[in-house]
Amino acid sequence: MKNKKALDRLSALSDLILDNKLAKLQACALQRNASLQRLQDLAAKDGDQLGPIALATAALRYEAWADARRSEINLALARQTAAWMEARKSAEIALGRAEVLSRLKKNRPGRS
Repeated sequence: MKNKKALDRLSALSDLILDNKLAKLQACALQRNASLQRLQDLAAKDGDQLGPIALATAALRYEAWADARRSEINLALARQTAAWMEARKSAEIALGRAEVLSRLKKNRPGRS
């Protein structure tokens, strides 16, 4: 009986750890996806109201500005991707542990 209670407590703790790791993974993924969206939002839009010279000048200025923003976003994205990969690895380990404990509980013989 003592081993069953210990296994039940360990399994409950493992489930809590898994939930925590999955929540961290989701938060990292949301931040990363937000940065990817910001990069997509920097794509130049058409400006038909301007003349060809003004349009070219505006496009060059916009690209210079957007390049600086892309650089900042790419740095943040690199950090977020590394955090996301680490969180995913941690969640995979927690999932594996929870699965092992679940199988141990299910396949445990009826003795104490």
